[in-house]
Amino acid sequence: MVGRNNWKEIEEGVGRHQNLKESGMRLGKYELGRTLGEGNFGKVKLAKNIDSGLPFAVKILEKKRIIDLKTTHQIKREIATLKLLKHPNIVRLHEVLASKSRIYMVLEYVTGGELFDRIASSGRLSEAEGRKLFQQLIDGVSYCHNKGVFHRDLKLENVLIDTKGNIKITDFGLSALPQHFRDDGLLHTTCGSPNYVAPEILMNRGYNGATSDIWSCGVILYVILTGYLPFDDRNLAVLYQKIFKGDCQIPKWLTPGAKNLIKRILDPNPGTRITIEGIKANEWFKEGYTPADPADEDEDVYVDEEALAVHEVLSEGEKCPESPALINAFQLIGMSSCLDLSGFFEKEDVSDRKIRFTSTNHSLKDLLVKIEGIVNEMGYRVLKKNGKLKVLQEQKGQRSSGSLSVAAEVFEISPSLYVVELRKSYGDTSAYRQLCKKLSNDLGVPPSPGLLSTEV
Repeated sequence: MVGRNNWKEIEEGVGRHQNLKESGMRLGKYELGRTLGEGNFGKVKLAKNIDSGLPFAVKILEKKRIIDLKTTHQIKREIATLKLLKHPNIVRLHEVLASKSRIYMVLEYVTGGELFDRIASSGRLSEAEGRKLFQQLIDGVSYCHNKGVFHRDLKLENVLIDTKGNIKITDFGLSALPQHFRDDGLLHTTCGSPNYVAPEILMNRGYNGATSDIWSCGVILYVILTGYLPFDDRNLAVLYQKIFKGDCQIPKWLTPGAKNLIKRILDPNPGTRITIEGIKANEWFKEGYTPADPADEDEDVYVDEEALAVHEVLSEGEKCPESPALINAFQLIGMSSCLDLSGFFEKEDVSDRKIRFTSTNHSLKDLLVKIEGIVNEMGYRVLKKNGKLKVLQEQKGQRSSGSLSVAAEVFEISPSLYVVELRKSYGDTSAYRQLCKKLSNDLGVPPSPGLLSTEV
């Protein structure tokens, strides 16, 4: 989205290290221009350095939004990671400025847009052109790994193209550093983008950041050379089954060298998957390969202390009772056994201790009010704490055959889609069934498999 925005003056007395203030469209020594894009945390604007005349991209992050979405650590991690990385195939961070309400990341401006858009508009690339981009991708990823940085969200959308046709890896918000490894030497956070995620990440048993990044590079190579994804399905359960099996069809018209390399990268067994060193030694990869020279490692990146002062997170007792837990697609998968999502949003057998259903017809506030109203009408008592409800029906204040205790929690999947989870702590099974049936009938809207894939 391209447009212009007039900004109010930033709060007085902030940005003391750089005498930072915004007057009209000025940010310190930068003149802000049109909006290049918008995301969850704020905007990215084109900027010009008034002294040099060079263009930059300024990523403007709203601190309140960061706090609301509980992503403070993600932003700090991205800044810390980009400070380490100085390579021609990685988007460069030049400095970080701040006010009390915003963070300004001054980044290298890459004019050519996302690799995703290029493939979507023009289709697959020739093997010669695709190989050149893949060589640069591997150069950049190899450099990251040597620095102890593992991207964990490599995909076409996070690879930019400059005016000379060279790639720039971006978006290190999910990256991992050595301190994020557990005692077993593995990473355990399930993250990434479904079509690009390595099978070992889905196993929830720990994974090597290098081998999982290599898998994602293999998916990118496949798309560059074919124009479509190797693993794709509207149903997430089917998609992940394909990924587990490494079940992709490699077109016959690719050269034997390209087919062989793709097979070796998209090996579902991380233990036998080709390594970065193996890729660089591969005959198809080496054709016309010239390794990139890393940038000047001595140049320091200035980071305003105020940029890292995103700490106004409410304590446990201060949390708004109407703030739902945010879950991503992988946590959603973890809530369903054996990755079988086909029935995840359907009504489960209510004789089980847990049932989940979706609701799309109500706002969060209305949803909680309606849940409370329904259970009150049924004669239950409701206790509220930190966004969770506890539904109680006790005979004479003690547990008995007629007692029931059910915990109700709401998870936000998207701004218009919620999952209501009911868990029986103890009590009468028939009463629990009746409660679940009433709530799911009044509030639940089980989506189709297509909606499942789209919303998540």
